[in-house]
Amino acid sequence: MSANTAAPDFSCEQDMCLEEPQDFEDIQDCDVSLYLLRMVKQKEKQIMPYEKEAIENIALEEGKEVKIGTLITKDTRRSLIELLQEFKDIFVRSYQDMPGLSIDIVVHSLPIRQDCKPVQQKLQRMRPDIVLKIKDEVKKQFDAGFLQEVKYSEWVANIVPVPKKDGKVRMCVDYRDLNRASPKDNFPLPHIDTLVDNTAGYSLFSFMDSFSGYNQIKMHPEDMDKTTFITLWGTFCYKVMPFGLKNAGATYQRAMVNLFHDMMHKDIEVYVDDMIAKSRIEKEHIEVLRRLFLRLRKFQLKLNPAKCTFGARSGKLLGFVVSEKGIEVDSDKVRAIRELPPPRTQKEVRGFLGRLNYIAWFISQLTEKCDPIFRLIRKHNQDTWDEECQNAFEKVKQYLLNAPVLSPPSPDKPLILYLSVFSNSMGCVLGQHDESGKREKVIYYLSKKFTDCEMRYSPIEKLCCVLIWTTRRLRQYMLYHTTWLISKLDPLKYMMESTGLNGRMARCRALEDYEPLNFDFPNEELMCIAMTEDSLWKLNFDGASNAVGNGIGAVLVSPNGDHYPFTCKLDFDCTNNMAECEACIMGLQAAIERGIRILEVYGDSALVIYQLRGEWETRDPKLINYRKVVLGLLREFDDITFNYLSRDENQMADTLATLASMIKANKEEEMSPTQMSVYKVPASCCNLEEEEKDDNHWYQDILRYVRDHKYPEQATENDKRTLRRLACDYVLDEDVLYKRRKDQVLLRCVDAVEAKLFLEEVHEGVCGTHANGFTMARQIMRFGYYWATMEGDCINYAKKCLKCQIYGDKIHVPPSPLHVVTSPWPFSMWGMDASDQYRRKLRMDIGLSSW
Repeated sequence: MSANTAAPDFSCEQDMCLEEPQDFEDIQDCDVSLYLLRMVKQKEKQIMPYEKEAIENIALEEGKEVKIGTLITKDTRRSLIELLQEFKDIFVRSYQDMPGLSIDIVVHSLPIRQDCKPVQQKLQRMRPDIVLKIKDEVKKQFDAGFLQEVKYSEWVANIVPVPKKDGKVRMCVDYRDLNRASPKDNFPLPHIDTLVDNTAGYSLFSFMDSFSGYNQIKMHPEDMDKTTFITLWGTFCYKVMPFGLKNAGATYQRAMVNLFHDMMHKDIEVYVDDMIAKSRIEKEHIEVLRRLFLRLRKFQLKLNPAKCTFGARSGKLLGFVVSEKGIEVDSDKVRAIRELPPPRTQKEVRGFLGRLNYIAWFISQLTEKCDPIFRLIRKHNQDTWDEECQNAFEKVKQYLLNAPVLSPPSPDKPLILYLSVFSNSMGCVLGQHDESGKREKVIYYLSKKFTDCEMRYSPIEKLCCVLIWTTRRLRQYMLYHTTWLISKLDPLKYMMESTGLNGRMARCRALEDYEPLNFDFPNEELMCIAMTEDSLWKLNFDGASNAVGNGIGAVLVSPNGDHYPFTCKLDFDCTNNMAECEACIMGLQAAIERGIRILEVYGDSALVIYQLRGEWETRDPKLINYRKVVLGLLREFDDITFNYLSRDENQMADTLATLASMIKANKEEEMSPTQMSVYKVPASCCNLEEEEKDDNHWYQDILRYVRDHKYPEQATENDKRTLRRLACDYVLDEDVLYKRRKDQVLLRCVDAVEAKLFLEEVHEGVCGTHANGFTMARQIMRFGYYWATMEGDCINYAKKCLKCQIYGDKIHVPPSPLHVVTSPWPFSMWGMDASDQYRRKLRMDIGLSSW
């Protein structure tokens, strides 16, 4: 279609399906067919060497032929053929010759979410000739041991036939309902660009594909019935992992990693059921293949000889051509794009852009080239395919005729990063000097369209945005190489040297991830840690026996000064010395429960202390048993001493013992020791403003976020967003937080205690002129200090200043003269007047209203 043809309307999207053979008109669900066709196309691909390289077929035995490259030497060719003949048992051509991997290595499970109910699909109608082909395929898999008959299964799916090139049918099952109910296995697949980079640059390759790879993995016995499908001859389930399950690729990749983890990224690369052996020297390649074949034979993993190519100088890998000179685009993909007609619907436009996206790292400034086409897929779009879109369409096709050859990065040379900014998009190219150092080779192309918000950025801000996005996308390269940045402006200098960055540029601090790691570790030869004096605990005990009752008390004091009190009421008759021993035993048992090894014991009973020391003889029969118990507890300590102190120095333990003896406690209830506080002011003054004496300052959350990138506990998303915006205006220098003003001047943040001192000094101290609140706030900022409520605090402080109210240069007079109010309220004053003597009358007036 030329540019002059009538332009179709892109205001609505037309649903279109790929054309399929007429024999499959009975397939009702087109989406299933499209999905399976794409998977089957990927499955049936043959890994072939690049079309420019000739290949040769070698027959290992009847029905087993493999392909080898013709550009290898005669000695390598002879050694390769001998190796293939030696390990011809790892190549199979039928299901019966495939024993499968052991269940001790891998097994595929199908967990189901609890909120999902089983789905049983009804049998779909199909044409008789298709039914017969499906019957043959079911019989073949049943004879191979892949299937077993099942009854009363909760999950039942239908068969979706997919045609093969030879006229046969590939039997696929519609597992969409099962896949929706199964959680996703997050085992990762290799990144395609990284895998291709690791493969390119080698001189010799061997491409291998497993024979029906998924079917070589067994299903978990408890999950077999979940794979049930329905036919005219019954319901069957898979004993092996079938094609089309949600997590089948992750399970297969996990198995390959378990089998070849020591060879991956060194001698071979694995992507699901595709394996690539690589070598830089031909002699090494034979040894690599031998180690690989031994591993395959050991675990009985079989290969498909029809899809294997050995000893090739280049080959197609995941849509790209890898060789010693670099990475090229697969000519088949280029041909598919070049043969595309101009799109007619939004769906076709998205299909065209999707094909380009797969090879986007080969196309320079892709977003800028396709900008007219990108406009067609916007929401509520009313544009049509015009001449500008056609020109962009042809421009991309012309570019792919001479697509560049990309090269993997060399580890011993720096990278070169070029940045470019356009009005609607951004782009970059990552390169590196070749071995001569005179020419540059391309490693990666990147491009991205600006969002509506990013389009309003200034040029330097757009360039910083490009740099940050690029460093995140190319992180796998830039973390391990020195990178030279080339651009018209210097975004690094702007971000790193500018003291004032607005909110949108604060995220540029992400470049700090590229700083080198600190490899300073503690002394690894340290075998033990000596006990320090800080591990010393103290125990104070006392007992009380009086007419009301008996009680004991003990207090454990940690090395940090924390007090842990214990008290107990003795519900039996005892003497005062017995109560002292009971208190000592209770304290020692509490110390043992806490794992204390070094202890100093203090008591105000000289008799008990000196008897436990052994300096005094214990004659009282009641105390002899107590001494034996104490001596038995002493074995749990590494070091323990007993010390005597006066009653005045043992007030806390004495108070606990007296409290326990005086109180009437319920036997079935436990009373924990009460927390003791000290009030320095009356309760009537508790509503006054208290000074901030702990570390919870007003800027504590900002300081924690700037220093550790941590949010406060129980913070909502709005709180986190607000905190990120506020933190952009603060700078941390060592442990001191600074507020950045608009003129880029840094102000040190102070707490409430320092703020009160500044208010006093600025208003009436060394620099005090008894200024008003606004002037005080400006003076404090000129001195280089800041806190959040500074202006309000200054105004309130100036208003409350007594000297300003008494001696201030202010005229405290009303705007108009004041008069004494003689009658402040009605009927407060009356006026009376008596008439003459001839006509006696009394007149009374209200003073407020003169009535």
